[in-house]
Amino acid sequence: MKVVIRLSAREEARALPILLRHSAGMGLPNRTYVVTAEAVQRLREAGVKFTELGSEADAPEVPGGVAGERI
Repeated sequence: MKVVIRLSAREEARALPILLRHSAGMGLPNRTYVVTAEAVQRLREAGVKFTELGSEADAPEVPGGVAGERI
């Protein structure tokens, strides 16, 4: 499952080594990242503070659609 998180500048410095090791995520503007649920767990274990903006579990369902399907 993918999760979107946002980090402060200070927390980003702490999080980058963890993210590089545990997630083939995507970096977006404003210290926002799309990462795996495993990476989120590792960040929490390391005490890194972040804001969870959303996840695949929060995505609205499209009638007749499949998760991750392009519309």
